[in-house]
Amino acid sequence: MFKKVLIANRGEIAVRVIRACRELGIPTVAVYSQADAKSLHVRLATDAYCIGPAPSGESYLNIPAIITTAMMTGCDAIHPGYGFMSERADFVDICTQHGIKFIGPSAESMRKMGDKATARRTMIENNVPVTPGTGILNTVEEARAFAQKAGYPIILKATAGGGGKGMRIVRSDDELESNMILCQQEAQKFFGNPGVYAEKFLENPRHIEVQILGDAYGNVIHLGERDCSIQRRHQKLLEEAPSPAIDEKTRQEMGAAAVRAAKAINYEGAGTCEFLLDHDGKWYFMEMNTRVQVEHCVTEMISQVDIVREQILVASGEKLSYAQNDIKLRGHAIECRINAEDPDNGFMPCPGTIEAYLAPGGFGVRVDSHSYAGYKIPPYYDSMIGKLICWGETRNEARRRMYQALKEYVILGIKTTIPFHQDIVEDEVFISGKFNTGFIEDYYKRNGKEF
Repeated sequence: MFKKVLIANRGEIAVRVIRACRELGIPTVAVYSQADAKSLHVRLATDAYCIGPAPSGESYLNIPAIITTAMMTGCDAIHPGYGFMSERADFVDICTQHGIKFIGPSAESMRKMGDKATARRTMIENNVPVTPGTGILNTVEEARAFAQKAGYPIILKATAGGGGKGMRIVRSDDELESNMILCQQEAQKFFGNPGVYAEKFLENPRHIEVQILGDAYGNVIHLGERDCSIQRRHQKLLEEAPSPAIDEKTRQEMGAAAVRAAKAINYEGAGTCEFLLDHDGKWYFMEMNTRVQVEHCVTEMISQVDIVREQILVASGEKLSYAQNDIKLRGHAIECRINAEDPDNGFMPCPGTIEAYLAPGGFGVRVDSHSYAGYKIPPYYDSMIGKLICWGETRNEARRRMYQALKEYVILGIKTTIPFHQDIVEDEVFISGKFNTGFIEDYYKRNGKEF
């Protein structure tokens, strides 16, 4: 087992990793920016060190500062959480060069899946369905030839993209050239790689993802699927597991495809294969996230598998604690992302000081958060301040429990998305389970609000 683990992250995921390490008896080192000096992860870690000023480029993305801190404190492993360094293959290489274990997949696996065009090719080679698409586009003429063959609309995507950035939907020839230029510029700006490719755009599909775990001995399992269709401009707002749109046959097929994909790249650790489900029930691979995800909690609730603990154990050289036959999914879980945002003002971030904080509780209720009364939310980072997860024997039981937990959740001093989530879980279309990625836009229209 590791002697000491550095957590190269902040917020609720840093707290989550620290707790998992504590249960395994592993001392932890937190790193933090000047803006996060009073963050909860700093208080909970065994030791904590400031690595730079507020901007993430000078702190949480400061590789020399992170590596130096790890070496200075005797850490033999680094957990990246999600975001920041979690999908940086160059960071994995640097950790390896300094004799530090990166708790996650190899740099090779990360590169294969991090480049979306390469990922598509890998899926095709392993009989995983993908939407019709292209390789890296060199000219507008190549994009136009594909669009004429596949039919509009198409979507242009940054090959190194993620987080909803570097994506452009094109509905006609007239829009193609300008959108391709803009997509390439965004790809260069956000990811340092101007490469883009095209896919046939599926109008308002379901967004389904499958959680996988792999070890260094070739063992890979899946933990079922999550439905992430409730999203605004490609940013997820609410997730649930299992998906109300998936039957057992499709669940097993998707799970098997995700396992094949992971085995094809010798995947180690926690990861997620994301799929799109169209209106006819056909599903297609979209991308693989080579890290633990924000919404891993809903899968933990229905599988009773501690995903972060498994990450750490696998990285330390142990085999997976479970075989596929051991995984029995029970009940239903829903997660609401609690953000410091104003839903009535275009979801504008609302940093500031939390004047009062009361988290809900009770059977089947879980809160993952780094927030507390008196905590000052900095304006420099993601606006998520916590996750509320509720479990029930049935979807409706989980939904009703979520509504009551949201009513009990008190955060004063700032605007949050709690009232918005209360409305969503009581919405008739959400209750029906018959929704897709167009749900939020449709919800706003039905309620006479501006999207």
